[in-house]
Amino acid sequence: MKTLKCLILLLFVAGNLLATEPPKNEKPALEQAVEKLRKAILDADKTALDALTTEQLTYGHSNGLIEDKAVFIKALVTGESDFTSIDLTEQTVTVVDNTAWVRHKLAGNTNNKGVAGTAKLAVLMVWVKQKGDWKLLARQAVKI
Repeated sequence: MKTLKCLILLLFVAGNLLATEPPKNEKPALEQAVEKLRKAILDADKTALDALTTEQLTYGHSNGLIEDKAVFIKALVTGESDFTSIDLTEQTVTVVDNTAWVRHKLAGNTNNKGVAGTAKLAVLMVWVKQKGDWKLLARQAVKI
């Protein structure tokens, strides 16, 4: 009887292991989402920015300013915050279930409120998968 119970348990565990699909590599999808966000920021594309961010977005700037989704998008669309170029380097992507974080260095040129400037930042972004799409939940930058 003990052997039968062990055999049943072994078959149950083996069946579950075989039935479970290995997790899909999400790194390329996240890299694409980051690139879409980069382009949407450059283009001040309200529709794309809305689609790429969660309703709970918290967007932290290197000067300490924290924006929610509405303020983040409005600042870009109105030109209050205006990137004329963005280059991302040293990017790493880590995925845990439906959450991921992306770190990179950002070098860019700005034209905020018509005043030219430059940005050199280290950025941490937190992404979540919602309804099959990766969306930005949080972002924090620091000056480098």
